[in-house]
Amino acid sequence: MAYDNDLAIRVRKYLYELDEFEIAEKKMFGGLAFMINDKMCINVGDNQLMCRFDPELTGQLSERTGFLPMIMNKKEYKGYCYVDPIGYKSKKDFEFWINLCLDYNEKAKSSKKRAKK
Repeated sequence: MAYDNDLAIRVRKYLYELDEFEIAEKKMFGGLAFMINDKMCINVGDNQLMCRFDPELTGQLSERTGFLPMIMNKKEYKGYCYVDPIGYKSKKDFEFWINLCLDYNEKAKSSKKRAKK
């Protein structure tokens, strides 16, 4: 699984400085997911962030630089997007996306845990 290690370090550093969440890292979606309080919050891919956010914000977020809808198997996933490097290059934009995901994480539902075989 390939992901941008420098970007992962940047996300990790930001999250761990907050010191108010239970944080875990898990390889998923072809990248590295940051699980906050046992819920997928943000994912680092090859050179993109994959963000989880309140689906009601999709319209306004789609106007931000770097926003790309998350489409898998020809289906658009509401409440998820990719962000190209131009969209998180500045410190202000990077923090916007991380905080957007953290804000939604409190309301987000946990995925059902699969039974181990």
